[in-house]
Amino acid sequence: MTVLSIKNLNYSKHRKLILQGVCLDLEPGKIVALLGANGAGKTTLMRIISGQAKHWHGQVLVNGKQKDEERKACVSFTDQLSGFSNGMKIAQIADFYEQVFPDFDREEYRKLQQFMNLSPDARLRELSRGMKEKLIISLTFARQVPLYLLDEPFSGIDVMARKRIINSILLWKNEQATILLSDHFVNEIASVLDEVVIVKNQTVLVKQGADDIRAKGQSIEQYYEGFYQEDEND
Repeated sequence: MTVLSIKNLNYSKHRKLILQGVCLDLEPGKIVALLGANGAGKTTLMRIISGQAKHWHGQVLVNGKQKDEERKACVSFTDQLSGFSNGMKIAQIADFYEQVFPDFDREEYRKLQQFMNLSPDARLRELSRGMKEKLIISLTFARQVPLYLLDEPFSGIDVMARKRIINSILLWKNEQATILLSDHFVNEIASVLDEVVIVKNQTVLVKQGADDIRAKGQSIEQYYEGFYQEDEND
């Protein structure tokens, strides 16, 4: 069974077409890059998959589940921390996650918190952008779900810490879980990728195996950039 199945997905907002005719299947156990220019619709696609965006047309199944609430229970999405007050402690946010999500593994979260050097007594207002992103990643992977959606999770994290986190992702998910990862640091995430999905012109243009790309003598970044160089040459 596919962990994610999307068929003929269409979505518009304020009469602007954002996604059109999107079809995508992802198998269990994969780490997949979701690549595309800014504004291509990557975040919107993740919000639809996670059950947050409404009023779309088509079919979206996660682990065979179609209803929004059922999909939400199968997906862990790197939500921002806007719903929490700046005075809240990290420990209080973890408590909230534990209460809301039955799949939240407190012991796994404790390991991630230590890995990220997060103090449970630190308050949100005291955290830098990078530390907030480390907290979001910790909360996301502490949930035990079939599908993880990571939307630009590393942009505020310094380069050395970013490499440590990327190299550890394989340890944080079980073998059957799938990660869909949107990120601009293509070269840095390339080593952990199984597949590449490119979003362009409001749709999924291509899905390609990472090993197939490498076998042709291309880097993942070169392969991705090739789809946009065509526009520059027109």
